[in-house]
Amino acid sequence: MVPVEGGRVYVRVNGHLSAPRLPLILAHGGPGGTHLHNLEALPLADERAVILYDQLGTGLSDRPDDPRLWTVARFTDELEAMRRALGIARWHMGGFSWGGTLALEYGARRPAALAGLVLGSPLVSTRAWIADTDAWRARLPADVQATLSACERPAPPSPDRCTVAQDAFYARHMVRTQGNPVTAAYARARRIRGNPAMYRAMWGPTEFTATGTLRAYDGTPLLRRLDGARALFVTGQYDEARPATVAAFAAAAMAAELAVIPGSGHALFEDRPDETLAVLRAFLGRQDSFTARG
Repeated sequence: MVPVEGGRVYVRVNGHLSAPRLPLILAHGGPGGTHLHNLEALPLADERAVILYDQLGTGLSDRPDDPRLWTVARFTDELEAMRRALGIARWHMGGFSWGGTLALEYGARRPAALAGLVLGSPLVSTRAWIADTDAWRARLPADVQATLSACERPAPPSPDRCTVAQDAFYARHMVRTQGNPVTAAYARARRIRGNPAMYRAMWGPTEFTATGTLRAYDGTPLLRRLDGARALFVTGQYDEARPATVAAFAAAAMAAELAVIPGSGHALFEDRPDETLAVLRAFLGRQDSFTARG
């Protein structure tokens, strides 16, 4: 448990921090998600330390009942607090979905400790995110589209009908495969749970509607502050963060690398773990070599 502003965050390290290759820390999505969604990255610990954590307010971290702590800046500050607590001089940082927002914010600060940066299916702009989900929604069956629209009106259909329609979208663009039973068993054994209140307060009721504190978020000006030569953008073929949109973000980040995972939705590690790991392993290896030469 690492102390940060507002409480302590749960951190787990697989592999050895003293390994020859630089460690990798991964930020989970949400807001209000947990490190469960990054467990599929642990095979990378065969050559470097892999650091997973739960952001303050969710998972196994302290859960102070104080929404004033739910800010982009404070969640970004957690990263440096963990690095100092673990005694790490340099590391790679990756984030997925909302965690990609934190990767963007952290990378834009250009900390001397940062080697490589991975932005997985990132929330860079709320406006772009909503445009992407709207574009995918337009490809759903007409009855599903009609139900989703009705569910956003003042007098919506029954919650069950809305859930079925939302799940039709999520099955195509969030998680396209069955969950890992090992991960599910781990979650039950550790009693790991997310924080839906954080999700609603920062984002909104569904992936399609942003009503929370992130509703006007726009990190696009930060893209040109990244070291594009050290950054990788990753997205799935059917990702909520559409490949065309993420490609434009990568181009704006001054020639950052781009990888599109075939057959994957938003949950890259869960949908296509082997392909995602291969992309990350190759990128991190190149960054390690670059750092060694430097």
